[in-house]
Amino acid sequence: MKNMSELFGSMVFNDEIMKDKLPKDIYAALKKTMREGTHLELDVANVVANAMKDWALTKGATHFTHWFQPMTGITAEKHDGFIATAESGKVIMEFSGKALVRGEPDASSFPSGGLRATFEARGYTVWDITSYAFIKDTTLYIPTAFCSYGGEALDKKTPLLRSMEAIDKQARRVLALFGNTEVKRVTANVGPEQEYFLIDKDFYLKRPDLIYTGRTLFGARPPKGQELEDHYFGSLKPRVAAFMKELDEELWKLGVCSKTKHNEVAPAQHELAPIYATTNIATDHNQITMEMMKTVAGRHGLVCLLHEKPFAGINGSGKHNNWSISTDTGLNLLEPGKTPHDNAQFLLFLAAVIKAVDKYQDLLRVSAASAGNDHRLGANEAPPAIVSMFLGEELTEILEAIEKGAEYHNCERVKMEIGVTALPHFRKDTTDRNRTSPFAFTGNKFEFRMLGSAFSVAGPNIVLNTAVAEILSEFAGILEKTADFTADLTAIVKDTVSNHKRIIFNGNNYAPEWVTEAEGRGLSNLKTTIDALPEFITKKSEELFTKHGVFSCSELHSRYEILMESYCKTVRIEALTMVDMTKREIIPSVIAQQNELAELLERKQALSGDSFDITLEQELLTNISKRSTCLWKKLTALENILIESDYDCVLAEGNYYKNKVIPAMTELRLTADELETLTAKKHWNLPTYAELLYSV
Repeated sequence: MKNMSELFGSMVFNDEIMKDKLPKDIYAALKKTMREGTHLELDVANVVANAMKDWALTKGATHFTHWFQPMTGITAEKHDGFIATAESGKVIMEFSGKALVRGEPDASSFPSGGLRATFEARGYTVWDITSYAFIKDTTLYIPTAFCSYGGEALDKKTPLLRSMEAIDKQARRVLALFGNTEVKRVTANVGPEQEYFLIDKDFYLKRPDLIYTGRTLFGARPPKGQELEDHYFGSLKPRVAAFMKELDEELWKLGVCSKTKHNEVAPAQHELAPIYATTNIATDHNQITMEMMKTVAGRHGLVCLLHEKPFAGINGSGKHNNWSISTDTGLNLLEPGKTPHDNAQFLLFLAAVIKAVDKYQDLLRVSAASAGNDHRLGANEAPPAIVSMFLGEELTEILEAIEKGAEYHNCERVKMEIGVTALPHFRKDTTDRNRTSPFAFTGNKFEFRMLGSAFSVAGPNIVLNTAVAEILSEFAGILEKTADFTADLTAIVKDTVSNHKRIIFNGNNYAPEWVTEAEGRGLSNLKTTIDALPEFITKKSEELFTKHGVFSCSELHSRYEILMESYCKTVRIEALTMVDMTKREIIPSVIAQQNELAELLERKQALSGDSFDITLEQELLTNISKRSTCLWKKLTALENILIESDYDCVLAEGNYYKNKVIPAMTELRLTADELETLTAKKHWNLPTYAELLYSV
């Protein structure tokens, strides 16, 4: 392997490469566009495109693609060759500024939520200059936004960029009030921790449910799950270590700062964590990471599962969204400092986040809603569906003192006493890590833990950025008119604590008592995706997003339609897969077991009459027969439910799948899993949980 300095970013057209390959004036013009968002002139784009092409050719690239993120949950790409014909009949390699800046993929088959009809096929991809191009395999990938012929956003990148502009604008208004005018840019930064499972590819190919849905729809619990918690941070198995090593190298080539890797709590579960990046780049990098995980796993005879709940009874996989905001001068606006009680700027930004999370808790829940995540939230280290904030003792005490108008004195950090004199001395952190909290402060950032592992981080950060921008706008509007800045700032923080402290909870979010307490506080408990999604199109939501130019009303309603349709289609595919597997896999296995038992009974009776005790065989056959009959009835019930179509709108359809289809699926699984425990392995055609979880 090359040394790290040579390897990292070697396949990225990054700032170092641009500075080397571009004329000074072109480089300066491009950097100004990246920094200030000014218009990119075509003559500049032409020079950049030519340099980008020449660099890509030296790396073995033959094609380029506009890489974008439609509302499908995955990325999209159409590959075009650099090749063109010359008058002589020979080929030349060309790439124009126009081809770099704009593409025109067929938009007819991408989800639009009614923004455009199928016959209105034209769509545009537009180069996102703030995210570097990179080479994967033999193709130059150009990160782009994706919009319709009418200019509506059809992707996840466009509204994310809009939300970043919103928080930049409002945060700079607030900073200016503190006399901080040298800041030219405020960015939201994210470090998304990615959890995933690795299983053997041979077993994966024998599980239609994993192939079609990404999760096991059947499966009896193995004798050992995660009870001993011996997998967490355990030593890496050779195949896993080899996979992780190659994954790191491939990500480093693409400029992805993959830093931390370890075993997670559940067997076969692991985690990768990157270094922070601006939200836009972090989103792109996380998409690259998920794609690369699947590719590299295949080269090791493995399959990477990114579903939020691939296996029942053990931890699901999340994506912890570590979010902060910082200036281009290097200041983290969520850094408390040594004396946070005296840090007025920090306290004001903290108050903005508190009020934003409380006021827009429903939208934050929407941003983490999906059919897959419904199986995960509320158990096994996943936070509940109730949105709340963890601040830790020190910040909570500071805010309580401000609310009461009292002095805060407890500002000494506690010295840790472990009882071993030879160990180094250190100070205790001022905040713990609450693994049950959906939105926890962890020192100088907030960790939004509700996201599912398969999610794009774009959606949650669109909501978070826009919500905080709105509250900063409110605060700036008050303070820009004030005659007594200090008094009004204190009043803002005090009023925020008084009116929004209900969202702060430092206890155990898993405790049943918390559900009752949260209800008493007036917090929402949107347990499922179908409960949550209507909050996306309320008047409050429309006002928030349209005010800051993040979504138009039509874009907002289109995403609601897309998310609802995705939920319904996901559940329907799972239900149809269950029906197919029951008929093709489970019933034949059970019949084979019954036939074997019946033949054994018949032979015993024929050979020796009543001299053999046949109680065991009879009871086994009776138990399997009863459950087989029950299985058939439940299968028939599910099929009948799927045939019905008792809904007239997408919300009614979603409720039908939630209230009718999913319970029928659950009932079918219960009986099938019972039959698995009664059927000999030689007859059970599906790889078991024990094989899937412990084969690597």
